[in-house]
Amino acid sequence: MLRRQAGQEDSVVLIDMASPEAGNGCSYGSTAQASEAGKQQVSPSRVGSSAKPPIDFVLVWEEDLRNQENPTQDKTDTHEVWRETFLENLHVAGLKIDQHDVQDEATAVHYIFLSASWAVLCYYAEDLRLKLPLQELPNQASNWSATLLEWLGIPNILLEHVPDTPPEYYSCQFKASKLQWFLGSDNQDTFFTSTKRHQILFEILAKTPYGHEKKGLFGIDQLLAEGVFSAAFPLHDGPFAAVPESSQVLGLNQRQVLFQHWARWGKWSKYQPLDHVRRYFGEKVALYFAWLGFYTGWLLPAAVVGTVVFLVGCFLVFSDIPTQELCHSSDSFNMCPLCPDCSFWLLSSACTLAQAGRLFDHGGTVFFSLFMALWAVLLLEYWKRKNATLAYRWDCSDYEDIEVSELGWTASGKGHTLLSMAPFQERPRPQFAATAPMTALNPITGEDEPYFPEKNRVRRMLAGSVVLLMMMAVVIMCVVSIILYRAVMAVIVSKSNNAFLSAWASRIASLTGSVVNLVFILILSKVYVALAQVLTRWEMHRTQTAFEDAFTFKVFIFQFVNFYASPVYIAFFKGRFVGYPGNYHTLFGVRNEECPAGGCLSELAQELLVIMVGKQIINNVQEVLVPKLKGCWQRLYSRRKKAGMGTHPAPWEADYELLPCEGLFHEYLEMVLQFGFVTIFVAACPLAPLFALLNNWVEIRLDARKFVCEYRRPVAERAQDIGIWFHILAGLTHLAVISNAFLLAFSSDFLPRVYYSWTHAPDLRGFLNFTLARAPPTFTSIHNRTCRYRAFRDDDGHYSPTYWTLLAIRLAFVIVFEHVVFSVGRFLDLLVPDIPESVEIKVKREYYLAKQALAENEALLGATASKDDQPPSSELSLGLPA
Repeated sequence: MLRRQAGQEDSVVLIDMASPEAGNGCSYGSTAQASEAGKQQVSPSRVGSSAKPPIDFVLVWEEDLRNQENPTQDKTDTHEVWRETFLENLHVAGLKIDQHDVQDEATAVHYIFLSASWAVLCYYAEDLRLKLPLQELPNQASNWSATLLEWLGIPNILLEHVPDTPPEYYSCQFKASKLQWFLGSDNQDTFFTSTKRHQILFEILAKTPYGHEKKGLFGIDQLLAEGVFSAAFPLHDGPFAAVPESSQVLGLNQRQVLFQHWARWGKWSKYQPLDHVRRYFGEKVALYFAWLGFYTGWLLPAAVVGTVVFLVGCFLVFSDIPTQELCHSSDSFNMCPLCPDCSFWLLSSACTLAQAGRLFDHGGTVFFSLFMALWAVLLLEYWKRKNATLAYRWDCSDYEDIEVSELGWTASGKGHTLLSMAPFQERPRPQFAATAPMTALNPITGEDEPYFPEKNRVRRMLAGSVVLLMMMAVVIMCVVSIILYRAVMAVIVSKSNNAFLSAWASRIASLTGSVVNLVFILILSKVYVALAQVLTRWEMHRTQTAFEDAFTFKVFIFQFVNFYASPVYIAFFKGRFVGYPGNYHTLFGVRNEECPAGGCLSELAQELLVIMVGKQIINNVQEVLVPKLKGCWQRLYSRRKKAGMGTHPAPWEADYELLPCEGLFHEYLEMVLQFGFVTIFVAACPLAPLFALLNNWVEIRLDARKFVCEYRRPVAERAQDIGIWFHILAGLTHLAVISNAFLLAFSSDFLPRVYYSWTHAPDLRGFLNFTLARAPPTFTSIHNRTCRYRAFRDDDGHYSPTYWTLLAIRLAFVIVFEHVVFSVGRFLDLLVPDIPESVEIKVKREYYLAKQALAENEALLGATASKDDQPPSSELSLGLPA
């Protein structure tokens, strides 16, 4: 560090509690009292019993007993010093610490049990501004489909009663001086829920030093990264599988309730118990599953409409006049060779390809594109309403339009903070603190903190952007290689003596190219995610939020190019730069690809299905097999070390055998990429929403099972929304409108058919001949025969007036389509408020009652001299509705 703060080098005192005010109702003591409480060790036989605090957190480290003298002995000794210092500081902070060892001849596994005393819980609950209940309310959970079915009198097969429904409360930020006002404050064992205790313990672990703080030697995250501890996790509420006898007598614990009514495959047709998920895993995880369930529910109408559109295409195949003309043309249309060494071919041989193209290219596609564009807009608008309702019910909303700076105590209802809080400064990331080259004064906290010059960070971010561009160039190179592969493969297969292979040469080349492209995509995805982690760490972002946003942006931009580059080429570039007979354009000496007889939309649909469905299948197989294989190895590794120690592992041992929770980044990324496939190219593949719906039904239960059965319990995190992912979804929605407009205008036969029906024949007779040009005289003289090719050109190979007329029509269609969709979308945005009116009314009522209660509360507290006085029970005394 280049700059150090004068004074004491290290400080292990984390809690500096002032003496409690008279009448505050919370008799927690000073630092010394908390430390004395922490010295009362919990014996192994009493851990988790009702007489002592429960185990709030578990730390684990492993010790190799075989080689005490090894080249890494100095590092091992350093780790031991850090570990002992860290545990000593936790003890000084007031935590109760106990240790349990499992040992054999080779290895010892040490489990450290941490419990927080009442004094510590009270202090940190106020310091972290945790919200605790004031008054219980009826559960306000609602579902629009359940309400609709009930109104129609139709039995709701999706509805299921889930036991132990979490109650709802009016809540506010915890204040020790107002302890007697909080619900359940008379029972210290149950006043703080398990998730609140976990949050408090994790906050202490994250801030506790194990060396010099200015060198970044603090926090459990850094110790885990250094290998000082093997794991740090809160305990699950017991096994997820309920024993029939015990479940009848004692009832199901929270984890068993989630398994029985949420994580089982048989519950795929039931509503998710989101309130239970939020109580056990926290708001961040619950909001992900709420979004996934909401998105999946909205996919149902999209899948139904898309399937109907596809079936309409199936019927049109056998009644479409241009398609019938092609199939019955016999030898009427002699087509030009597809390569220099290829022979002439008959257009009628491509009958099957033309019919396949008609499945995806018809008038219903235009309607479906418009429908999906508005569907995406409404999806996001109604999700904002759903998100606002959940944030209100789950105490995690923060509306900016209501701030009451004059209130001396924050009063909130359902998460709406009525006091304008002081700015909360997010602490630096442990990795940032450990590697920052200097310190600087924080103008908010007034303390020296690790600092990295902003100019240096900008330079590193620019360098990271260059690496991102290089990886995008690699993706483009892969796409070019796939293009060349398809062109060469089509030529090779077309020369086959087998009539079937020769006729299907382009489709075989396209299908195999799609599979190879999927392999490239998956490999490059793995490589770049690892590279993005390294780059984002190197950029030295100060806070975890900045780090996650930068990492998300990098990975999404790359994955966007990686997954969508090939579909974009097929949709907008393939067949556009072919040339004409005698003057074909080439790429590295290979003739540019042409669209097949059925057009490029059918090939685009094939590409989308191979990438989207193939990726979904591979991901689901990975999500099923990889955790099970890792879990089996973890259990085998653990049990090998404790062979002979007993058949039934203790709860902390069973949880240590589980996999560490990997967060929600990859889950969100998978769904956002799927959303892109469903919206951006939906004009080419009406079945995309159906496959997405089927995948998401599986995905919900897969992810639920991972969190309940296969992952260690994560620390509950608060969240107000789904974060940066919503803005990415909004960007994809706007891009989808433009993409589908160009798809319909330039890749579909819709506009040429409409133009021909207006100017030539309403029944489209002769349309096939209208779309075919004749080879130039120079080409026919060389081959002594004439041929046709698909283009709007004259006999000399120049673009015909029809081409320029259609180009103007196409551009006009793009402008009209996107203006109509964006205008309607904007109108729907204004029509549908982001926050439901019922939520706004409740918030404003609580605000009004809180202001009315201010004077009465101050008068009451001023007149009360005894601690035992109870607050009045009137509605205005708490600022709460009756």
